[in-house]
Amino acid sequence: MRRSLLFLPGNQPGMLQSGGVLPADTLIFDLEDSVAAGEKDAARELVASALRSFDFGRRELSARINDLETKHAFTDLKTLIPAGIETIMLPKVSGGDMVQQVAALFDEIELEHGIVKGRIKIIALIETACGVEHAYEVAVASPRVVALALGAEDLAADLGCARTKEGREIFYSRSRLIIAAKAAGIEALDTPFTDARDTEGCYEDALFARSLGYAGKLCISPHHLDSIHRAFMPSKAEIEFALEVTEAMRRAKEDKRGAVSLRGKMIDLPVLLQAERTLHLARAAGLIQEEPDGENNHEA
Repeated sequence: MRRSLLFLPGNQPGMLQSGGVLPADTLIFDLEDSVAAGEKDAARELVASALRSFDFGRRELSARINDLETKHAFTDLKTLIPAGIETIMLPKVSGGDMVQQVAALFDEIELEHGIVKGRIKIIALIETACGVEHAYEVAVASPRVVALALGAEDLAADLGCARTKEGREIFYSRSRLIIAAKAAGIEALDTPFTDARDTEGCYEDALFARSLGYAGKLCISPHHLDSIHRAFMPSKAEIEFALEVTEAMRRAKEDKRGAVSLRGKMIDLPVLLQAERTLHLARAAGLIQEEPDGENNHEA
């Protein structure tokens, strides 16, 4: 489950160590934007040391490497993959060829270090107009790609548009990304909310992203984690309705009916699939548990 993906600057030892206690689902050790050019090598070694030394619990461990066009990217991969990184976030992905190039490097590094082939996964960060245009191509370029992520700040710069809290200027890009990801059978991850002080604004932004179909949201501040988790978890009312839907459809199946009326609404297979997703999220968050007979028990 990737509800929250928190960036931690790779050149700040204190922040790296704090990753073990922060409640993010995924930690992204950042070697790109948050690290000055003269600190790239030192940051890389700090992150590798942290991976080997610190206990990060069950959090997914990811790293945003430097742009593939720089001299640092290959060294980032050669250093972090043997150190225990689980996913690599590729910045500024513009097409499937970039993904395939990196996937081939992964093959070599995994073979060299005795790592099971295919273990290291890719999150492709879409930050340019070209990336948005080729989002589906990126998503299906390699089985290693597990998610597309939107980087709206760089995208806005590329488009020449102004960023707003409301996000009207990125609505099309958000929509393109979620469609590409779903068509490829992978996750879509929303762009960070950049006002670290506005936790309610972050919640509303994350809630909107969830309504579009996004699985989670990138995060630049620990203060946003609770807001993001609340937004990407079903409410008590949503869980109760989902339980009613599954029970109603169970009875309909017994009666050999394909649809049923519930609360004045027509309930059929698409509604059932949405309900099952709601319950899947609720189970993953520990909001409901499975009874021995397989029925859901609402704990909220």
